Amino acid sequence: MAAITKDMTIGEILRTNPAVAPILMEAGMHCLGCPSAQGESLEEAAMVHGMNVEDLMSKIEAL
Repeated sequence: MAAITKDMTIGEILRTNPAVAPILMEAGMHCLGCPSAQGESLEEAAMVHGMNVEDLMSKIEAL
């Protein structure tokens, strides 16, 4: 499986591994299909939502 990075857009992450969706939803990123998800990196989305991207990456990597 391809590696997921914080520089990938939410859309790219979900195409790479759809099983990441529940992790993002649990973190408060409920609009996974919205236009921002196609152009915003995970790092940018985490910043907008007031989250620590490294904590999010740890959860994704544990998947």
